[in-house]
Amino acid sequence: MNDSQRQDWDPRAESVLADQITAYDSMRRRCPVAYSDYLQWSLFRHEDVMRVLLDHETFSNAASHHLSVPNAMDPPEHTYFRQLIEPYFLPEAMAAFEPHCREIAKRVVARLPQTGEIEAMAELGQDFALEIQCAYMGWPESLHEPLRDWVERQQAATLAGDRQALGELALEFDSVIRDLLAERRTAGEAAPDDVTSCIMNETVQGRPLADEEIVSIIRNWTVGELGTIAASVGILVRYLAEHSMLQARLREEPELLPTAIDEILRLDAPLISNRRVTRQPVEICGRQIPAGERLTILWGSANRDEAVFGDPDELRLDRDPQTNLLYGAGIHVCPGAPLARMELRLIMEALLAGTLHLALIADKPAVRARFPAGGYSSVPIRVTR
Repeated sequence: MNDSQRQDWDPRAESVLADQITAYDSMRRRCPVAYSDYLQWSLFRHEDVMRVLLDHETFSNAASHHLSVPNAMDPPEHTYFRQLIEPYFLPEAMAAFEPHCREIAKRVVARLPQTGEIEAMAELGQDFALEIQCAYMGWPESLHEPLRDWVERQQAATLAGDRQALGELALEFDSVIRDLLAERRTAGEAAPDDVTSCIMNETVQGRPLADEEIVSIIRNWTVGELGTIAASVGILVRYLAEHSMLQARLREEPELLPTAIDEILRLDAPLISNRRVTRQPVEICGRQIPAGERLTILWGSANRDEAVFGDPDELRLDRDPQTNLLYGAGIHVCPGAPLARMELRLIMEALLAGTLHLALIADKPAVRARFPAGGYSSVPIRVTR
């Protein structure tokens, strides 16, 4: 290993995994571009991350060994598929889904105990993510529990670094999607008019989508949704339970929720990282990085950069939203951001309207999630209704 590839840190160290956000804050100040054999080059500063996001000629998104539409694609291929999927998240599409989304949010909150302890990740975050994703895609409620079981096994395999299990789980998930496609094809004109059916009938550059492309799009939407929406709900609930004055203000002024949600999730990232690959040799923050190297963008650090946000732990509702990288930036900005924002607004509206108070439990602290997950694995809180 040459000097440029010395081990600057160990992302798998227990001190890092136990509290990723604090560890990343420290690394951002000490070594903002850091090499490790696990993540290769990790970027901690907002400035460096923005450079990578906006320069897709130098930094490629094709960092996956598997088909990932359009997440791991570069222009022009990426452009064609973005044009295909962006209409699914236009304002009129969101307006059409909003009433159903609101009812699901209210139903999830209504199941909470009148007063007592809950584990917010499972009883709010995961339940809502599962039910809302199945509803959006037009899938039956009978898939809720199988998907919950799949998510739990996938998370366990990820934490264990079990590549064989992860490969088997990917095939299992793809099989579920292929079964849904087969059911619709068998039904013909009687197939439901839902998002899944619409994707099946899309074309790109004048040709029908291949099944592998359909499966990839649906997989990316679903796996991403189930993980990040649940993580976001856990982060939001815990923050409001800890900050009773903000909680009270949002109960009185729910119109502030969209801004508050984005700001809370800036403080504590639900999605920790993404990958890029260098197309050519490049220098970042004084480090010489060869072509073909993997970069790890650490959202959980860039969105807390003091150079942009001052005190990273200060929640402000008057920040410039353009600096918040919660949904990325540039050509790869998350296309599903409008859906995610609506879902999070509606579940928090329902929770605040359906309860009197949320509070932390002194002897049951929240448990941090471990890389590559963000947020918390467990958020015990006391609910008063």
